[in-house]
Amino acid sequence: MSQMTATRGMYFEGFETGQRFVSPGRTVTESDIVSFAGLSGDYNLIHTNAEFSKNTPFEGRVAHGLLVMAIASGLAVRSGVLEETVIAFREIAEWKFTKPVFIGDTIRVEMEVAETKALSRIGGGSVDIILHVKNQKDETVNRGTWTVLVASKP
Repeated sequence: MSQMTATRGMYFEGFETGQRFVSPGRTVTESDIVSFAGLSGDYNLIHTNAEFSKNTPFEGRVAHGLLVMAIASGLAVRSGVLEETVIAFREIAEWKFTKPVFIGDTIRVEMEVAETKALSRIGGGSVDIILHVKNQKDETVNRGTWTVLVASKP
């Protein structure tokens, strides 16, 4: 199927296997990393110490992997596809941190519907979405599959 631009609040019935969506981009900032370190308590030097991180394989500070995943979640919602129709985030079936994300990288999420399953008891269904988080160089930095519960049309 062709790639679709943002649609606001798709209901479960609108999802089809093979559909693709792309989120807007977002630049990862030093403030994001500092805030996430404070929120999570993860002050690992690879994220918070510029001098220490110069001597690592990354040669500089990198964003926390879980920060990038959290930003990806927000970008998936910002795509508009799940806006006001998602009931719950149900599962992360798998997740890979494939490349580092540096301060100043701009990331976006490319999503593909892998499977849908009607769940009448919840008033909607589950949607499995394959996500690729990509940087400004079009490199995949994170990837995996998430399951979300989405409402049916009223």
